[in-house]
Amino acid sequence: MKITMCGKAVAACAFTVAAGLASAQNVKVTPLGTHTGELCGRDRATIFEDPTGVRILYDAGQSLTGADDPRLGDIHVVLLSHAHSDHIGDQKLAEINGGTCAQPKLVDAGPNSVTAEIIAAKNSAMMIVRELGLFVGKKVANIRGKPPVACAQTANATIVPLAAPCLAVVELGGTQTFKTSGAARSVDITVVQAAHASNLPRSLLTDAGKASLVPDELAANVGPATGYVITFTNGLRVYLSGDTALHTEMKTVVHDFHKANLAVMNLGPNAISPQAAAYAMNELVRPASVIASHPNEGVTSGGKLNANTRTAAFVNLVKGRAVYLALSGSTMEFDSNAKCVAGC
Repeated sequence: MKITMCGKAVAACAFTVAAGLASAQNVKVTPLGTHTGELCGRDRATIFEDPTGVRILYDAGQSLTGADDPRLGDIHVVLLSHAHSDHIGDQKLAEINGGTCAQPKLVDAGPNSVTAEIIAAKNSAMMIVRELGLFVGKKVANIRGKPPVACAQTANATIVPLAAPCLAVVELGGTQTFKTSGAARSVDITVVQAAHASNLPRSLLTDAGKASLVPDELAANVGPATGYVITFTNGLRVYLSGDTALHTEMKTVVHDFHKANLAVMNLGPNAISPQAAAYAMNELVRPASVIASHPNEGVTSGGKLNANTRTAAFVNLVKGRAVYLALSGSTMEFDSNAKCVAGC
């Protein structure tokens, strides 16, 4: 047992202990972008860490150097919203801070994708909609030499860390549960609707797969694009929008049913305008706090918001709730009410 010696500073010691206990109940959110301290065009990857230690990577994308990226640490669960190249990761970051914020230096990720590389190296559970999950599972098998099996469960939960990668594939609306050994509570992850396409980059297809598509300019669709709702053990409920246009389930499912109180909103202009994204936050999802991500533009300089950007327009249009920028490497901590209590 470690004993803290407070001496006469009883009040100060009590405050320190209370602050430590409070911090232990927060969810940590760490964006991993191309340039430290900035929000840049290719930034997607985000790590969520539950107070019990469950660590989740959302949309690895192209802002990581691969499975060897020193910023990753343990990854127990990998989420992938859809198959587009900037999410599955057909390219990877050549080096952290390489190139510019708007145009980072990228290199080919090889035939298997950044997502599969991380799952294989980190022995992660892949929590992905079925069709896309099975495709990624095949890529993991290519790397490891044997196919991943379905995640084993104990009392309806997958216990992490795992000894090998496993499949936690679901259909739209499905939920999977993850927990650390000995934890009293679990982290629940549900797949929710996104209004977007989910086509694989041809660079990840076999020659036979390419040959069947290229003559007619067809695309390899691997199920629906999705978002997620994560319910953490401290009660925080996070909506991960994925790439999406406006849709009614933002209100009926994400707000009314799941009662999400923190939203990570993708702002790619091919899917949604700043005005529509702000409407989603103000009128449909209505979270207490918002994290702006996936901007497809250089949003910041020196960590400060550039005024003449789509992201700035979004921030200015969101009313009655805090908006935080997903600055690379900056860990934000959120309590159960989605109040940012550290790192913001």
